[in-house]
Amino acid sequence: MNNPSAAGGYGRLLATYLGPQRGRVIFLAGLVLLTIALQLVNPQIIRYFLDSLQTGGQLRQLLGAAALFMSITIAHQLVLLGATYVGELVGWTATNALRVDLARHCLRLDLSFHKAHTPGELIERVDGDVNELANFFSRMILTLVGNGLLLVGVIVLLWRESWQIGLGITLVALVSVLIINVLRKRIIPRWERLRGADADLFGFLEERLNGTEDIQTSGAKGYMLGGLDRLLRRRWRAAQHALHLDAWIIPTPIWVFALAYAAAHLASGRLFLAGELTIGTVYVIFYYIGLVEGPLWQTVDMVDQLQRATAALNRIIKLRQVEATLHDGEGVILPAGPLAVTFDQVSFQYHDAEPLSMRGEATAGKAAYDRAGDEAVDETVDEAEAQEVVLSGLSFRLGPGTILGLLGRTGSGKSTLSKLLFRFYDPTAGSIRLGTPGAMYDLRQARRSDLQGRIGMVTQDVQLFHASVRDNLTLFDRRIPDERIRTVLEEVGLSTWLESLPDGLDTELSGDDSNLSAGEAQLLAFTRVFLADPGLVILDEASSRLDPATEQRIEAALNRLLAGAHGARTCIIIAHRLATVQRADMILILEEGRILEYGPRIALAADPNSHFSRLLQTGLEEVFA
Repeated sequence: MNNPSAAGGYGRLLATYLGPQRGRVIFLAGLVLLTIALQLVNPQIIRYFLDSLQTGGQLRQLLGAAALFMSITIAHQLVLLGATYVGELVGWTATNALRVDLARHCLRLDLSFHKAHTPGELIERVDGDVNELANFFSRMILTLVGNGLLLVGVIVLLWRESWQIGLGITLVALVSVLIINVLRKRIIPRWERLRGADADLFGFLEERLNGTEDIQTSGAKGYMLGGLDRLLRRRWRAAQHALHLDAWIIPTPIWVFALAYAAAHLASGRLFLAGELTIGTVYVIFYYIGLVEGPLWQTVDMVDQLQRATAALNRIIKLRQVEATLHDGEGVILPAGPLAVTFDQVSFQYHDAEPLSMRGEATAGKAAYDRAGDEAVDETVDEAEAQEVVLSGLSFRLGPGTILGLLGRTGSGKSTLSKLLFRFYDPTAGSIRLGTPGAMYDLRQARRSDLQGRIGMVTQDVQLFHASVRDNLTLFDRRIPDERIRTVLEEVGLSTWLESLPDGLDTELSGDDSNLSAGEAQLLAFTRVFLADPGLVILDEASSRLDPATEQRIEAALNRLLAGAHGARTCIIIAHRLATVQRADMILILEEGRILEYGPRIALAADPNSHFSRLLQTGLEEVFA
């Protein structure tokens, strides 16, 4: 750890994720100390055995020493086995808790964060970086401390046997530690860049693999492979820089201990010939030197892992420091039943151009290893484009139970309007209020979880999870009884489909919904909204790609959905087709983020000068193509 933030980060991680396992950690520390003691005691038994042989000791004493040596050796192996088991248990428990916390943190962040970071990159952050910390949690710190104590114990015993040899081994250990520490400080930033390059590579692969169909049909395979080649080259250069310096750390103990063994041979041989050391003492000296070499090698390996863990920790700290720009309000409770909607001078523009701090590792050091002449990939979003005004001065009101038909060209702001209602973003100006005519509340006064529970959305693309039918419909809410689910499935016309499933509600669905028709997927989305019982429903082009027969089933389900248990639900229909908005009470037409026209559908249709009337005459598909 070469910086205070890393040291503090390790301290906080230990307190947060090892604190609940305090008993296991203390037990593990005891096992580590016991292994150190056993390692220091055993060579003393061998010395006694050898010296007894030299002085003509009794056979009974020799057999007793041999039995004690074997017993301690077996005990040492059993203690090591126990320490390994407890260490792995501690490590996996801590890292799984950290994964859960990081995943929960990412889910709380705004859409602007998720637009800037692909799922593949976040998987590498949440899982890959945490994997690098697994050994740190399990045994790394205790092993490093234990090896330090073992080294101190060995040096003390060597000084006791011979001050010359004790001094020599002390100098050897100090030189090795100093060299390793100097190299370690230089290598940590390189491991950070390598972890960042890995995250960018995984993000690129995830995004492109998800778009395989579009890439193949558009003939963009060459362009995609070119981007992959650049990222692989960048990753290779980062790995080369990290491993090149890493290679200097590993041979350091070899060079130093070669000199140590040579010096020990000369010194112990001279002292033995002079009668100052017994043969048993000479053995103990060489055993202890080997005992120092083993932990030092282990420490080198641990330092290598610590370098990677420090790089991963720095990236985890940066991820955890990313804060949501949206915060829950005081928690007003929206009334039950259909909701009224008010937009008051609402304007909005995206602010996704500013890169988050966690994005920089793979590119921050790009100049240092971009010297091979590769074309750099500019992954930043153009600032002017990202901050373009999407909605400007929108003002309209919907009464409870009103159906609004929302029309406009692609890019006019229709989907953005729905995102503002869900409070995925906050308006840059103006306010949005929900409630009843006598009690309207600004969205920012409510908790986002409560707000999103009162709004339902059905989109053209239905996201299913690799889970049971029950979990896909309830979104893992165990409070909804199975009988309620079956009743709703019957209302939307999916009772026959449910009966055809081998395990009913327990049947596993695949995430790609490959076994479902488009109509069935849409009806499952309607079922989700039914079960949530919202006061406002948003239909975002929910039936634009369905055949007529399936669309009739969707229309029947929609009629039941909008009827509602507490009166007709308020609904906003986003569509590009006339048939979809024929049920609307009000029409709102957007153009370049502004309201082009707003009014009752029947009145607008009867007015030959209205834009909506002209759409009816020319055809909505043609005008908004």
